Amino acid sequence: MKKIVIIDDERSIRRALGEILQFEGYDVLEAEDGMVGVELIKNNQTDLVFCDIKMPGMDGMDVLDELHQLHPEIPIVMISGHGTIETAVEAIKKGAFDFIEKPLDLNRILVTIRNASERISLVEQTAILKTTIRKIKGSNIIGESNEIKRIREMIEKVAPSDVRVLITGENGTGKELVARSLHDLSNRAKLPFVEVNCAAIPGELIESELFGYEKGAFTSAVKDKKGKFELANGGTLFLDEIGDMSLAAQAKVLRALQENVIQKVGSEKDTKVNCRVIAATNKDLRKEINEGRFREDLFHRLAIIPIHVPSLNERKEDIPLLAEHFLTLICNDHGIARKSFEEDALMAMQNINWTGNIRELRNIIERLVILADHLITSEEVRRYANVT
Repeated sequence: MKKIVIIDDERSIRRALGEILQFEGYDVLEAEDGMVGVELIKNNQTDLVFCDIKMPGMDGMDVLDELHQLHPEIPIVMISGHGTIETAVEAIKKGAFDFIEKPLDLNRILVTIRNASERISLVEQTAILKTTIRKIKGSNIIGESNEIKRIREMIEKVAPSDVRVLITGENGTGKELVARSLHDLSNRAKLPFVEVNCAAIPGELIESELFGYEKGAFTSAVKDKKGKFELANGGTLFLDEIGDMSLAAQAKVLRALQENVIQKVGSEKDTKVNCRVIAATNKDLRKEINEGRFREDLFHRLAIIPIHVPSLNERKEDIPLLAEHFLTLICNDHGIARKSFEEDALMAMQNINWTGNIRELRNIIERLVILADHLITSEEVRRYANVT
């Protein structure tokens, strides 16, 4: 722990606490009100925050809410000369690391810093351990083709950052699996992964689904509802089939990406959001842009890192691994003793034109599990895959 921010409208408190912390070897930044403090933390790597509760303008509770949205990992210690048990409980419920009453006690301050430092270290070690375990267990993306190896390498490089990713590929190729892998290997893995199928939501409902609505916004809005952006706060929002989103909704998504704020249907108030956005599409968005159906500025916001998922026909060498994987899963799901493939059966699968990609392969494996004998033959593959 190196850098600590002190937010307090009393100059004497800032100076006294700052001198103590500097004497202990910490870098200290001071802010005389909540707004200045939030801006300081936005622009500086911060390890710990001491924040007064009673301040003019943006008070400490507002600062706590704001920072919890922006940087939920930073420990925030609330301080107050007007503290009550109710205030302390409220602060802790809102996510404060600790609550200290004024006048500040040196020993209490140092113990709090040590505890916060230990928690940060523990969180970091846990994150490293989880990442290591995931790598040892291997990715859920099955295959050893060059294309799949390239995708796994890309995921490992990109996942730890918050950079936006656009996943392209035909239907059924596994774009959602790539998105989930990016989330699972990210620092947001413990927080929600929220998926929105933009093609499945009617155009007139997409805004209320994404951004939520206020009570009374329309006839059936009998209570406030959070949208997907809010539900994914702190985690990852996966916008699947974004190429099917209306231009009106695209404009609002663009604003959310630019400013990290949304506006609920029926509200004039901005709501801050902090989620990583991953998008996917089976369409050629360049073509959609040229034909006026997709915003070019939104495309550039989403496609910072493009990942293309190949069709199954482009990675047929992976079919034996995929077939064995699905065979095990489906036999377990149905409570059936595990079946097996003849070698010729796997070769027969590699000769199929997989227009439905991995989704089609899984369906045919399930059909074979139910209908074929214990040893699945090439003849059964051709029969039940409707291939001559």
